[in-house]
Amino acid sequence: MDPTVVIRGHRLRNAVMTASGCAGWGREMNRFFDLSRLGAFVTPSVTVSAQVGTDAPRILETPAGLVWDTALPNPGAAVVAVRELAWLGSVGAAVILSVAGGSSSEFAEVAQRLRASDAFGCVIALEVNLTVGNGSTAGSRFDEDALAAATVVGRVREQLPRDIAVVAKLAVDAPDLVGVAAACVEAGADALTIGHGPAGMALQVHAGRREGATVVGRVSGPATRPQAALAVHGLHQAMIAGRMERATIIGAGGVRSAGDARELLSVGAAAVQVGSATFADPGAPVRVIDDLAAPRRSRTA
Repeated sequence: MDPTVVIRGHRLRNAVMTASGCAGWGREMNRFFDLSRLGAFVTPSVTVSAQVGTDAPRILETPAGLVWDTALPNPGAAVVAVRELAWLGSVGAAVILSVAGGSSSEFAEVAQRLRASDAFGCVIALEVNLTVGNGSTAGSRFDEDALAAATVVGRVREQLPRDIAVVAKLAVDAPDLVGVAAACVEAGADALTIGHGPAGMALQVHAGRREGATVVGRVSGPATRPQAALAVHGLHQAMIAGRMERATIIGAGGVRSAGDARELLSVGAAAVQVGSATFADPGAPVRVIDDLAAPRRSRTA
């Protein structure tokens, strides 16, 4: 496993990132460790206008992770461009901005507004969140259609300087993961994040009856790591076989330890994202960084 991670000329400090939406805008997490220690800090998804997200409860815990439905709460591109990027730059973070929209033009507008920020110098990439709903096709996501996904990636690429990378984020349950990923790379994606968990439901049940909260959304946490590993492996094998152009793979799903990270790195990921683990342990990303760097003991020792 090569510890060197380079995405469109940007050499990352290490192979560990946060996952979008799981570390806020960094201020709270920076109380636990220096954000500049991360390979990259990935922001929540940014939309053109501010969004408040879904009503509480948004997240419920299960024995093997979380089920969540947040609807991308964020202050909007104009506020992020001024307030959040300036702060992230001031603490030396290498930033990957997650962007979202209901159409390719909305994605492009978000990218354009963020690119115009005076604080854009801390940004190394935009992660294009293709797991969101496609506004032109009811009930579908962008990562379920190769042409739709490629169109979004191409529109975002057009808004960015040549040295800024584009990362396409796809869900593990995308029906044609290799086909969509290949289309994204052809359209200009330098890397692929594989880490949006499958659909699920969490219930609060007492004495055999449903009481209290119910959340229908996406699953994250340890339960999703086997699916993430399979998806990463499948993409990597497709690249080796020449069925798609090579691109950097970023694996996400249930990474809580160096051992978890090594699983994804061993099947083709070049980097990993630590997400829901930070809810229980805000220092999880740097613990994974330190443990990956530490010499491994021999099994016979």
